[in-house]
Amino acid sequence: MKRCRVALAALLVGALTACTGIPEGVEPVGDFDLERYLGTWYEVARLDHRFERGLTDVTATYTLRDDGGVDVVNRGYRAAKGEWDSAEGKAYFIGENSVGRLKVSFFGPFYGAYNVFELDRDGYRYAMVAGPNRSYLWILAREPDLPEEILERLVARAGSLGFDTAELIYVEHGNPPPGT
Repeated sequence: MKRCRVALAALLVGALTACTGIPEGVEPVGDFDLERYLGTWYEVARLDHRFERGLTDVTATYTLRDDGGVDVVNRGYRAAKGEWDSAEGKAYFIGENSVGRLKVSFFGPFYGAYNVFELDRDGYRYAMVAGPNRSYLWILAREPDLPEEILERLVARAGSLGFDTAELIYVEHGNPPPGT
């Protein structure tokens, strides 16, 4: 019985760790400056997932928590219902604060990977983020659109790292955010 509990605990720890992993060959950025990363980011493109399916006008807003972590508010417009959806979570660094590798939770004790692997170092105007594997990819920007040459370069880089860029969803923006 004890052996079963130890095996179950090891399996659970392994499963939870896998959720905060990073795809093989993808490296998080170094010299990451959280203060510069805070604020609102627009989702320019993403790979499809059930939790974002049908959403347009998607943004993520990051603010510093008192405990050194990051409060996360994701917001998007669900046109089919004419409603705004939002999800609130929290994020913490995995390892050093100078590396763009965090874990984020929207559901209690369960965390997922947030790996910043491409970043505009000069102005923090765009970023690419991966989850624990290549089925999670987001291209983010400080504005709803990116110049075409930058977007093409980011998509090419993601493709060279094995992400299925043919499946990217380019997010429409145009609905006024709630409260305006």
